[in-house]
Amino acid sequence: MAENDNISWDDIKALFAETDRKFQETDRKFQETDRKFQETDLQFKETDRKLDKRFNELYGLFSSQWGRLVESLVEGDLVRILQERGIEVGQTARRVKGSHEGKSYEFDIIARNGTEVVTVEVKTTLKPKHIYEFLEKMGSFKTWVKEYAPNTVYGAVAFLQADAGAEQMAENKGLFVIRATGDSAAIVNKADFVPREF
Repeated sequence: MAENDNISWDDIKALFAETDRKFQETDRKFQETDRKFQETDLQFKETDRKLDKRFNELYGLFSSQWGRLVESLVEGDLVRILQERGIEVGQTARRVKGSHEGKSYEFDIIARNGTEVVTVEVKTTLKPKHIYEFLEKMGSFKTWVKEYAPNTVYGAVAFLQADAGAEQMAENKGLFVIRATGDSAAIVNKADFVPREF
């Protein structure tokens, strides 16, 4: 007679009960592990959120400072390069801000004399969407900045680099195109370019 023949029904029930207990213990451990994974996942998500926020803050600071540097570079040469194109401006102002009927506006650089004004939008990388946005702003310029309403107003875009033919698009829309280089800025429109009056 084999040894297994001596196993009683009570022994079998005890084995099943022990196996069931072990399954329940394993299930409890799996649930605990799952809970820990969920907590870890929440911690990772919170860390990601904090890193994203910090990255955006640093990127914004970098972009802002870089933009101000490009504005300074362009403004330093603006009077000279406009005078070379026959626009005798003598003064410039940066970051002209205001509000009209609850809508805020800002113009990066305004160059002026008694009768003419050139408004310059400065971008580190000029894209086609910037042209459309700037043209929309220019459509409201004389309404927003009323002291220049009687003046002849021109628009210009200045940049370090341009994407997707944005510089050609700007010229086609009648804007002065100013490329900032390492230590100066220059108008790169064709010699026979006639600017659009706003």
